[in-house]
Amino acid sequence: MTDYAKCRVLVTGATGYIGSRLVPELLERGFMVRVLTRNRSKVASRAWVDRVEIVEGDATSNDALDKACNGVDIAYYLLHSMDGEGDFVERDRELARRFGLAAQRAKIGRIIYLSGLHPEGELSDHLASRVEVGHLLMASGVPTAVLQAAVIIGSGSASFEMLRHLTTRLPIMVTPKWLGNKIQPIGVADVLDLLIAAVDLPPEVNRAFDIAGPDVLTYREMIERFAERTGLRPRKIVTVPVLTPMLASHWVGLVTPVPTGLAKPLVGSLLHEVVAGEDDLGELTGRPRSTLAGFDEALGLAVTAQDFTRRPEAGSVHPARLTAADPDWAGP
Repeated sequence: MTDYAKCRVLVTGATGYIGSRLVPELLERGFMVRVLTRNRSKVASRAWVDRVEIVEGDATSNDALDKACNGVDIAYYLLHSMDGEGDFVERDRELARRFGLAAQRAKIGRIIYLSGLHPEGELSDHLASRVEVGHLLMASGVPTAVLQAAVIIGSGSASFEMLRHLTTRLPIMVTPKWLGNKIQPIGVADVLDLLIAAVDLPPEVNRAFDIAGPDVLTYREMIERFAERTGLRPRKIVTVPVLTPMLASHWVGLVTPVPTGLAKPLVGSLLHEVVAGEDDLGELTGRPRSTLAGFDEALGLAVTAQDFTRRPEAGSVHPARLTAADPDWAGP
């Protein structure tokens, strides 16, 4: 068992949805935390800013990466290019290569990366890129745990906000037929717990793990259960076979405040059935899937009325709830 008080952890992507929640969780459990940020001002208002070591620099810079990785025991890789800009595949590939080499030079003990749950076979561009990043990190020579999650249930999560806004704004909706595909969502609190649990994996472990909650649902069923849980009238859903992912992402962009650069990869991931194939991480860490929050429990934490008023900071409230650190478009 790792002595957390003697473990220095690097968190990249510390201002993102998962990173902003992971940092206070790590601090609460006694880790020494370092964050890499392009601009110190981005973390200046965070409640935890005085409790972490800050390295200012760009993840595309070898010098910045070397400085960030020096003396680190565990590194969380939470970087991605879901911004709607071109060449995201090559950008993510290059970021992962550089980071893996820097982690190797610094002799980091483990990389932990949050990726996307996926089936075998042909994937959407964004999901395929996430998988490739995991492979590159595992090939770096540094033991890597790639945690693969589908829809993350929690206020502020882009996938959850898409679900929230589609359900609340559209009593009647015309949707693509692949809303009948099976999905195995997971609550954000359990994602954080498993990310931290991966610290204690044996040093020889270098592989991907499926992480998911206990419930397998279709997106249609998630919409229906969201409506029921929040007291909305049953939603009328009509499926059509001709709504392409491109059209669907524009439709999501029009109906919800989720930025198109995020909506497009999220819609693309719904083309696939994403169901966990194993629960090895749960078995290795003593957190089996049967003990994780089901969809209704995770949803209940994410939509309590108090969440609709922004809270001071991630870490001061339950991680499933809306915080001041979340994007402006998150919420009801």
